[in-house]
Amino acid sequence: MMHKQITSSLLRRSSPLLLSRGNNCKPLVLLRGAGASQPHLTTTTTTGYQPQLLYQHVQIQTRQSSHSPMGLPPTNPRKKVTLNTLQSMYKKGEKITMITAHDFPSAHVAEHAGMDMILVGDSLAMVALGMEDTSEVLVEEMLLHCRSVARATSRAFTVGDLPMGSYEISPQQALSTAIRFIKEGRVSAVKLEGGAEMAPTIRAITTAGIPVLAHIGLTPQRQTALGGFRVQGKSKESAKRLLRDALAVQEAGAFATVVEAVPQEVAAFITSVLKIPTIGIGAGSGTSGQVLVQADMTGNFPPGRFLPKFVKKYGDVWGEALRAIETYRDEVRGGSYPAEEHTYPMAREEVEAFVGDVKRLMNANASAEVAGESEKDA
Repeated sequence: MMHKQITSSLLRRSSPLLLSRGNNCKPLVLLRGAGASQPHLTTTTTTGYQPQLLYQHVQIQTRQSSHSPMGLPPTNPRKKVTLNTLQSMYKKGEKITMITAHDFPSAHVAEHAGMDMILVGDSLAMVALGMEDTSEVLVEEMLLHCRSVARATSRAFTVGDLPMGSYEISPQQALSTAIRFIKEGRVSAVKLEGGAEMAPTIRAITTAGIPVLAHIGLTPQRQTALGGFRVQGKSKESAKRLLRDALAVQEAGAFATVVEAVPQEVAAFITSVLKIPTIGIGAGSGTSGQVLVQADMTGNFPPGRFLPKFVKKYGDVWGEALRAIETYRDEVRGGSYPAEEHTYPMAREEVEAFVGDVKRLMNANASAEVAGESEKDA
């Protein structure tokens, strides 16, 4: 017996064909109406035939996508964090929590966890894009990630990191980039690295009404000029420079400053002098708040990766993801996934009718082809 592949043209020559859409759904009937050149999809009820014309070539399966981006809202909804919120927390001595996020999922979980601030840091160059360091990432790439994070956050205060080369040339260049981050990136503020030398730039941006988070101490974008990722402020003179930087960015209008890789005594003293919050990373517990790279603190990296001394690993996302994916691989290869509970049911009589109709069509088509070959031979 000859068998042919089932095609749309073959189905168009068929008698009415029932296809199930799952539990509690009306079945679809593929009909060729009188005088119609193309089949139409119609629905039927269980009590009788009541056709309802649908679009041609529609997707038969109607259900929620397995890739739906949003889950349940946070269990403890809170008010949106604003600059006033952060200033109020600072005055009350409440610690400010901040974490990085580089896409919708990482921002979504940070939002659910109740983070006060979410930074779309240029560290995404390494943790999300596989680059060697932060100097490679471009404005357009940062904006894409900012928009992704913004879609997941409705309460946390979001900050976009201005990448290297997008703000150092002049205050006008920096302002232009900052405006793009607010308008296109949909973040609430921008962050830039540098101390007293960046004060005019910070002033230009804040004067335009855009909040700026400063960043002093170890500035990764300048790590080559600093001789690598080195702790800053370890001597009297370098500590005094850090204090001058902190006062300069405060005077220029920054609403807060990151203090990175600085001895905790120096960071605590700077915090006590300033009138704006300090967000520490590798600067001890005496700052107004803390920030960490999410991939670092959740353990979302393979074994053997270097971690800075200040990072505390709170989880093992890599290990759990690896275990889950390996288990999935083994179950697919072993045939245990998908199990019955992972499939959509169809009534047995409908299956038998479907298979029977298709087999008859295939047999009829094969017989017609054999007859045609015989005529040619004759």
